[in-house]
Amino acid sequence: MNDAVSIAAAVREGKVSAVEVTQAALARIAARDNQLNCFTAVTAETALTDAARIDREIAQGNHPGILAGVPFAVKNLFDIAGLTTLAGSKINAEKPAASQDATAVAKLKQAGAVLVGALNMDEYAYGFVTENSHYGATHNPHDLQRVAGGSSGGSAAAVAAGLVPLTLGSDTNGSIRVPAALCGVFGFKPTYGRLSRAGVALFSSSLDHIGSFARSVQDIATVFDVLQGEDDGDPICTKRPPVETLHVTSLHQDISDIRIALTKSAEGIAADYFTKGAQPEALAAVQKVADALNVTEYVIIPEAHRARAAAFVITASEGANLHLDKLRCRPEDFDPATRDRFLAGALIPSSWYLQAQRFRRWYCDRVREIFQNVDVILAPTTPISAPLIGQETMILDGEEILVRPHLGLFTQPLSFIGLPVLSVPIQCQNALPLGVQLIAAPYNEALILRVAAALEAKGVVSAPIVDLISRVH
Repeated sequence: MNDAVSIAAAVREGKVSAVEVTQAALARIAARDNQLNCFTAVTAETALTDAARIDREIAQGNHPGILAGVPFAVKNLFDIAGLTTLAGSKINAEKPAASQDATAVAKLKQAGAVLVGALNMDEYAYGFVTENSHYGATHNPHDLQRVAGGSSGGSAAAVAAGLVPLTLGSDTNGSIRVPAALCGVFGFKPTYGRLSRAGVALFSSSLDHIGSFARSVQDIATVFDVLQGEDDGDPICTKRPPVETLHVTSLHQDISDIRIALTKSAEGIAADYFTKGAQPEALAAVQKVADALNVTEYVIIPEAHRARAAAFVITASEGANLHLDKLRCRPEDFDPATRDRFLAGALIPSSWYLQAQRFRRWYCDRVREIFQNVDVILAPTTPISAPLIGQETMILDGEEILVRPHLGLFTQPLSFIGLPVLSVPIQCQNALPLGVQLIAAPYNEALILRVAAALEAKGVVSAPIVDLISRVH
C-alpha cells in the first residue's frame, strides 16, 4: 500500500491493524533513518498507545477517522505535547516540553492519524538545504550524497523514502516546495492564512504558511480538508468556511473548464524570470506538464525579480527581530550561516522594510489581475535538481552563483503574496527528480488539486512507490 488513504481504508476494514501499521513505520525508521537523518525524535511509545486506541475504537464499532492508523511526522517547529519544540536550533533545546500539540497536529490525530516523531530542518527555518550544524544534514533518498532541500528537508525525505506516508512542514519562501521538488514528492502550500499556525514556531510572521507532503494528490487533498477551519489561536487564520476538495466528483472532475497558462516576459519566453537561470531539465519538466495539459497560453508575471528581493528584505527583517535577544546574548549557539543572515537582517533600515511591504501590495494587485484571465499558472519549482551536500556554488548561464539562495529563485515571488501552490514531482532523465509548481489565486486550492489529479491520472506526475505495510523496506 503506497498511500495514506488506502492504509486508512485497510485499517477501518480490519485488513490490518493500526498497531501493525505503526510497528511497520517504526521498523522502517529504525532501519533507514540512520542513513537519511530525517528524524530528530521518534515517539514510539505514544504512537503505539494511540494506534492501540484506534484498534479498540474499530472493535467497538466506532468510526476511527478518515486517516485511521496512518503514521505521520512533523517538522520539529510544530509543538508536540511532551517534546521540546526545537525549530532546528540548539538554543530551543533548553526550553521545556510543549504542553499541548499544535492545532494542525491535533487535527490530524483527531482524524485518526498516528504521530511517530519530529523531523529535521534548517535552523529556525532559515535555509533551503537542511544542512543543520546542530543535528546534521538530511540526505536525499534518491542520492545520499545530495541535499534533501529545505527548510522542511526532513519532512520531504521521510515521505520520499517511504518512512511515513504523510508529513507536515512550513513554507516561508519555498520551504515546502523546494524539498518536495528535490525529493520527488508532492508538496502543498495553501493560501496564506488558510491553515492554522497555532503552536508552530514562526520565522517570518507575515510570510509563514504550513502545509503537507505526500505521495498522492488524494492524500494531499485529504490532509488539506482535515486541517481547514478557523482558529482563534492564530490571528491570521481565515474565517472563510472550509471547502471540501477530497470528494471524488470534485477532485477528479473534468478540467477542461480550467484556464491554464505558462509564464513569459514582455521580451519573450526565453527572457522570462521563471525560465532564465534554470537548467534545461527544469524547463523540460514544465514543458512535459504543459504538453500533457495541451497548454498553449502564456501570461506575464511582472516584476518577479523585485518580489524576490522584497521577500528577502521582509524575511531577514522579521526573522532578525524575532531572535534579536538571542543574537545579542548567545551568537555562538546559532548555526553560523543562520546567525550571519539574521545579523544582516537586523541591520536593514526600517525604510527598506516599509518599502518592501508597500511593493508587496502593488505586486499582489498586479498578480491578481492576471488571475482574471487564467486559473492556474505553471512554473518550475527549482532551477536545478538536488545539489551535493556541502556544495556552495554552481555555474548557471556561464555565471558562478551561490547554491543555497538560488534554490528559492522560483518559489519566493509566489510565497511573497501568499498564493496557493502545489509542487508536483516529475521524474527526469538524469534520474534526479524535479518539481513543477501549479499556482492559483488565493483560496483556489481546489483548482490546483483538480489539475494535479488529472496529471496523476495521465501518469505525468508520480512519487516513489513504497509498500508502507511491510515492516522494513
